[in-house]
Amino acid sequence: MSTETADPGHGHSPAAWTAVVIMLVAVAIGTVAFFLDVQWLVWASAGLLVVGAIVGWALARAGYGVDGAKTVSKAH
Repeated sequence: MSTETADPGHGHSPAAWTAVVIMLVAVAIGTVAFFLDVQWLVWASAGLLVVGAIVGWALARAGYGVDGAKTVSKAH
């Protein structure tokens, strides 16, 4: 009985890195804005957080995800 599962790649792709960087910037901006009580910027950073997730999804669908058509597989 084989219990092998496919390795999902752990997000090592241009799509994942781009999404994470955008979302980290959004969280950093939102944290500073919350501390400084700039409510509109807190909500704008929440919107940027959603944009980061959408960009990651779109890049993965465009072939830049794990094992995508436009990425080069690395031997680990």
